Amino acid sequence: MKMVVLLTGATGFIGAHLAQALLDKGHRVLAAGRRACSDPRIGFIAADFAHDTEKAVWAARLKGIDAVINTVGIFREHGAQRFAALHRDAPCALFAACADEGVALVLHVSALGADAGAQSAYHRSKKAGDDCLARLPLRACILQPSLVYGADGASARQFRMLATLPCAVRFGTAAQLVQPVHIDDVAAAVCALLELPPAQEVPPRLALAGPQPMPFPAYLAQLRQAMGLGRQPVLRLPTPLAHALARGAALLPGSLLDPEALRMLERGNCADPAPLACLLGRPPRPVRSFIAQPYQARRDAQLDWLLPLLRLSLALLWIWTAIVSAWLYPAAASYALLERSGVPAALAPLLLYGAAALDLLFGLACLALPRRWRPRLWLAQAGLIVFYSLVILLRLPEFLFHPYGPLSKNLPILALLVLLYQLEKK
Repeated sequence: MKMVVLLTGATGFIGAHLAQALLDKGHRVLAAGRRACSDPRIGFIAADFAHDTEKAVWAARLKGIDAVINTVGIFREHGAQRFAALHRDAPCALFAACADEGVALVLHVSALGADAGAQSAYHRSKKAGDDCLARLPLRACILQPSLVYGADGASARQFRMLATLPCAVRFGTAAQLVQPVHIDDVAAAVCALLELPPAQEVPPRLALAGPQPMPFPAYLAQLRQAMGLGRQPVLRLPTPLAHALARGAALLPGSLLDPEALRMLERGNCADPAPLACLLGRPPRPVRSFIAQPYQARRDAQLDWLLPLLRLSLALLWIWTAIVSAWLYPAAASYALLERSGVPAALAPLLLYGAAALDLLFGLACLALPRRWRPRLWLAQAGLIVFYSLVILLRLPEFLFHPYGPLSKNLPILALLVLLYQLEKK
């Protein structure tokens, strides 16, 4: 039976995959969110979970809706995006409106660990939303996924990156069990629930977990093996040090690690996979089959940590050059070189310290500029290096034959800048 489905969070990772799966099954999809989906087949209803916490607001959006699927969620609070509103208040209002309007089926994507033992603010807020739905007279299912893997998922990308590092890190001594599930199995489970006959009860809760639990380092090891890489040494950190590092990692933009995430990992994230296998009619996919294109996945994952390393090395090169030029190298020797290069003596101090300031600016820009501006930075740096090299080649040719290669070393630096430009340009 084809249905009209109201899907919240349709532009997120799980929501976007569900939207495509629903369309492939012939359902009509209406996305409720802050922005429309790029697919013209998906209708759009303006909504904002940060503010839409009244039942009446949602009731007006449910006319003609057969099923509601809620996938809205955040892993960490930021700005106006708060756990209480997004995981509890807005979903509770939506579910109450569904009960009043007679929506035939409600599916709510929560999380494993959102139960009576929940300790983190994330899990407690998820549980509050789950409890709202469980109390209502609705045909509904609370879906509780473990770690969800998809090639385009932000967390999966970070896990692939971690799996390609020269050394893995085990944070603490807890078992840290996880049970990763592929996004295709999540989408297949949702479609299977929609296809159940109206008279058939749906399970009130369904864990979405892979075929077997494993320690988190073992998950990384299986991803590494799927990308065609060998064994990865594991550095084991004592629990106090692990928690200290988690507090530091929380300050890094985009980091998945913070003290709450580490506590959730220590608690574990696994469940019985049998109900999901029964619904799918087959076992869920094992981790070894997650990666369809090993070479591309390995290359992209390695670049995710190699590019920041290269940018850091460039930043240190420019900053150290500025320090040496301005303070450590004898100014008299620098002035002599500038004079031999054709710079008038009166301009030598201005040129020396101006060049040092520019080097320092370039170094800081390597660290601070957002990605959209960095291609211009790489071109500017390459242009300056080419200019310096030509001047030295013409005016100070002995440096071409210097045993330390001060001029020839510019060639790999230029190649690095070309690489960064090509990888980061639009």
